[in-house]
This record gives sequence, C-alpha cells and structure tokens, in this order.
Amino acid sequence: MSPIFLRPITKTLIWGTEQWGISAHSNGDDEICGGEFDGKTLSWLWRERPVLFGMDAASQAAFPLLTKIIDAKSDLSIQVHPDDDYAARNENGSYGKTECWYIMDAAPGATIVIGHNAKNSGEVREMIEGRRWSDFIREIPVHGGDFFFIEPGTVHAIKGGTVILETQQSSDITYRVYDYDRLQDGKPRPLHVKQSIDVIKAPFEQKDPPLDGKKTLGDSSGTAVRQLVSCPLFTVWHASVSGTLEVQQTRPFLLCSVIRGSCTLDGVPSALEVGTHLILPAGFGSARFAGNAELIFSSI
Repeated sequence: MSPIFLRPITKTLIWGTEQWGISAHSNGDDEICGGEFDGKTLSWLWRERPVLFGMDAASQAAFPLLTKIIDAKSDLSIQVHPDDDYAARNENGSYGKTECWYIMDAAPGATIVIGHNAKNSGEVREMIEGRRWSDFIREIPVHGGDFFFIEPGTVHAIKGGTVILETQQSSDITYRVYDYDRLQDGKPRPLHVKQSIDVIKAPFEQKDPPLDGKKTLGDSSGTAVRQLVSCPLFTVWHASVSGTLEVQQTRPFLLCSVIRGSCTLDGVPSALEVGTHLILPAGFGSARFAGNAELIFSSI
C-alpha cells in the first residue's frame, strides 16, 4: 500500500492565488502524481477504486473533502456559504460548504472578517441593501497559528496579507455579499444578494470549534499534535514535527498537507516539502514522518 500524491491545481484570481491541493471537484480535479495511478484524476480513483477510501461504490456520490492553500495578496469578497439542504435545493444537488482555516502566515496588522453585527434577519437585509458595510461587517485581528471554523450561514472574508490552509466540503458554492465595487475585465463581479440574505444566520454567535477527544491522530518523540476541529463532516489535526510522528491509519482515508519545513515518510524516496499534498489510503497501517515540519491532517 502506497501513499497517493496529488498534483495541485493553482488558480490565479483577482485577489491572489488558490491552490487546490487535494480535490476531486469538477472545477479542479487533481491528478495523481506517480505510482500505479499516475495521471489519473482523484475523481476517477474515487469512482473506480473505492476500496482505497474504505468505501463501497455507493457510499458517497463524490469525494467529500477539498484542501486548499489560499495566498491572499488583497481582500477576498465578503461572502457566505449555504448548508447542504439549501445547496441541494438551489444548486443542482451540490454539497453545502462547511470549512475551516488554519492561518499559515499573516502580515503584521492583518485582519479577517468573521460574522456580522446585525441583530436579526431583518437587520441583515436592511444593512446589506443599504450598503452599510462598516456597520455590518465584524473584522478581527489574525496571526499565524490561529484557527477558525466557518459554518454555513457565517459571513466571512479572508483579507490581504494572509496565507491559509483551508479544509472544506467538496463544494464551490460561494455567495458574494459585497466585492468592494472592484472590476474584473472591466465589469463588476456578480453578487448573490438574494441567496446571501436567504442563508446568513442572525444574530451571529461566536463559537469555539467542536472537538472530539476520542478521534486521536498519534504522537511520538518531539511531536505535538492537536485536534483543531471535529464535526460530522470532517476532523482536522495540526502536527508540529520535530523528531518523529507515528500515525496509525485506521480511518477510511487520511489527507495530509505540509505547511512548513520538510520531513520524510517511510518508503518515499524524496522529502516532503511545503505544498506537498497526499492521501494515506484505507489499510495503509503505520506511517512514520520524521523531520522538522508542520502538517495538517484531515479525515471524515
């Protein structure tokens, strides 16, 4: 059993770059890099070799997770995502979009948008339609190492000067509430005001990410592992490796991304560098990482 390495797809956008590091979504379907399935897409592997993901062919219609690295040179739009129910009814059966952010880097003084200041849904509509953005938007400082869990219905925006690893449902449904009146190819980008008002939850409630202490990852010499979030859709861990990390892969599959430094993985001839993304398939067994690195793991 071998790790499955991915060739990320990088998209250049109006605000910076977005690397789809582990994705089987139709808008960015990564190819397998090396090994028996070299050149096949992740969606092909999910469909044709479900046993690698601990699934039978009918378990889930699509690969459920998507890992991105987002490098924001300028501000992303103020936006919100729907839940599964709303997306299924209004977006051709798509997944909704629950996501979370691990802040890899943040410039001094960087901020992000999480939540809003409206007291109820009526005030949400009033503030948006009245373009009262400074009253509506809740902006907070951000630093490297911070973590945020973004539930559907939460107003949010990554802002310039931040680099994040995002773990999310495999969905590309984004409703733009506001885009700073900027132009792309001489035209404003489309907004989704009606849909946004439909799905924004009010009032906003700041919650700590849900955790489940039973879903452990593993620990070894010189390694600190912490669970960042565990919800019904995914569990995410951060590992700081300064020595070795022994992972017992007992899950359907385990996603891994290197976000700092470098390390080795038993049986892999070359070092894993920043921006390396891989999947440990079902039945992989013990995986030993060694070096000086930070890793993000996730699974369903």
